[in-house]
Amino acid sequence: MIDFGFDKLALIGAVALIVIGPEKLPRVARTVGALIGKAQRYVADVKAEVNRSIELEELQKMKKQFETAASDIQDTVQREVNEANQAFESGWNSTTAGLVEPGATPMTPLEPPAPAYKRPNKRWRLKRSAVPRWYKQRAGVRTHAQSGAARVARHRPPGLKK
Repeated sequence: MIDFGFDKLALIGAVALIVIGPEKLPRVARTVGALIGKAQRYVADVKAEVNRSIELEELQKMKKQFETAASDIQDTVQREVNEANQAFESGWNSTTAGLVEPGATPMTPLEPPAPAYKRPNKRWRLKRSAVPRWYKQRAGVRTHAQSGAARVARHRPPGLKK
């Protein structure tokens, strides 16, 4: 980077004052400052983009490493399960070999019967509790399900009944 000291900046300012003139110097300085600011922002954006792309590449490498490690672990677990299954099957076959007669078919395990159909309780809308019925009646708790029309007819004033 170019190294500007105070003496070099003062020299540049004096030359600019003589060449540009005192009337136009503030406007030119603002324009130069704005251009330098835009250039600095552009450079910062480019640096950030390069850093993001580098981080993305590193993350992709890490992802590949994790995927290969996971697939290796999955393969080893699957292999161990298969070996254990084969060992169990061979042990089971050798243990049950003398139990089955040569001409007989092996027995299949019985499946439990399907549960019988239970009709739903029709009084599920009613409030169920250990509270006695007389207390519910005194407290005004509903004990019977009633349709909306029947409820309206029940609470309609006596002069309006049809």
